[in-house]
Amino acid sequence: MDSNSSTRKKEEFSVQIQAPSIPPFGTERPFNLEFSQLQPSDEEFNEGSRSEFGPFMARAAFLDEEYWMVAWLRAESHWEDQPNQRYVDNYKRQFAEQEFNALKRRCRGQKDKNYSCIVTVKKEERDLRRTVLKSVVGTLDLSIRYLLNGETFPGEQVTAPLFHTINRTGSSKYGYIANLCVAKSSRRQGIASHMLQFAVESAKSMGVEQVFVHAHRKNEPAQELYQKMGFEKVEAASSQLVDEQTYLLCFRT
Repeated sequence: MDSNSSTRKKEEFSVQIQAPSIPPFGTERPFNLEFSQLQPSDEEFNEGSRSEFGPFMARAAFLDEEYWMVAWLRAESHWEDQPNQRYVDNYKRQFAEQEFNALKRRCRGQKDKNYSCIVTVKKEERDLRRTVLKSVVGTLDLSIRYLLNGETFPGEQVTAPLFHTINRTGSSKYGYIANLCVAKSSRRQGIASHMLQFAVESAKSMGVEQVFVHAHRKNEPAQELYQKMGFEKVEAASSQLVDEQTYLLCFRT
């Protein structure tokens, strides 16, 4: 065997065993978080800004520690089906750090308050207040957006000028829900449906007439949940979302 052939064999072998690279997210690590601090008291939130159901309460997150718990919950959910993948803990940490920083930018960086992270937390019990670390059990994001001129639903492929303009009339305003997940230990207690209801009511209070959400075509439990809550598939969007393998669903308030 000549030296060139031997070199090629070594290169091929090295490629096969190469470890997956962790993408350089470039996020700021969440230092100075105090997870031992107590969860905010239920009395700090007025009735219009919270929704209570059973031992839980849905409301908007506002503490950095809550944003981190939300980010970690989403990382756990994202990698739930791949527990044995190599380097999974590193990937979850990177994912959580990226999402933590993105959440703070989205929720605090907009003056018009069009983005909120909704959490479900365990309610206070008599003579017992939990720490933030043990409180957050569910989350979703709600954003208020506007359709582009010519659109009838978000992302519609329409013939439009090179530079799209946003139609900021009342009828073009809509809500969009994303990143719905519930802690594995707290599922099947109505948390997802109550968070969805709270999100829809919050959007309705801001003058929104339509709330949209995407669901993966293979995620039948999610589709069933949304349809049970009154969401309907946007048939006109189905053919445009084949490559993304998703459905677009709409709730009309």
